[in-house]
Amino acid sequence: MNLSFFDQFMSPIFLGIPLIAIAMLMPWVLFPNPSVKWLNNRLITLQSWFIHNFTKQIFLPINLPGHKWALLLTSLMLLLMSLNLLGLLPYTFTPTTQLSLNMGLAVPLWLATVIIGLRNQPTIALGHLLPEGTPTLLIPVLIIIETISLFIRPLALGVRLTANLTAGHLLIQLIATAAFVLLPMMPTVAILTSIVLFLLTLLEIAVAMIQAYVFVLLLSLYLQENV
Repeated sequence: MNLSFFDQFMSPIFLGIPLIAIAMLMPWVLFPNPSVKWLNNRLITLQSWFIHNFTKQIFLPINLPGHKWALLLTSLMLLLMSLNLLGLLPYTFTPTTQLSLNMGLAVPLWLATVIIGLRNQPTIALGHLLPEGTPTLLIPVLIIIETISLFIRPLALGVRLTANLTAGHLLIQLIATAAFVLLPMMPTVAILTSIVLFLLTLLEIAVAMIQAYVFVLLLSLYLQENV
């Protein structure tokens, strides 16, 4: 049976149960639990080092009240990175290729930063819609443009993550299919294609981590504007 290249992005269902829920719970099972011992093993030490440096890097420019978001954004970073990396394994499903999931993460968090800004500093939050020194004739136009750009932010967050991961998965499948088809006819070309596939896989591993970091970094920048 011929399958479409886009079938890999369909949410699998088994016995009427969407397996996307299991795929989203799997990363939390893989993380090691903190130990009560004085000396931790290498894996827990590496995990603690990564979380410490990531939190320090993200929240360095943010005021003290915004540090309440540290646990939420760090957990989101680990979840997105794990889902993206696990999706590169064969016969797996990547939940972050679903725009609905990414928008479900982006919209509430973006909306929370906006509400915090309107509640704590409404004048400054509304002042972002109109740059200082704007000519009087341009005030209505700039307010409309800034309002549109504000509401486009969550859409950009979700679409960026979905598009990058979807494009990478499609490219890997296309090159892998080409290498498989060319193997009996042109073995040399098939080997070169396989090398390209290996390099592309390494690139996709980097993209999976970078996109998770960019998603959380942009949320932290939105939080910085409103805290």
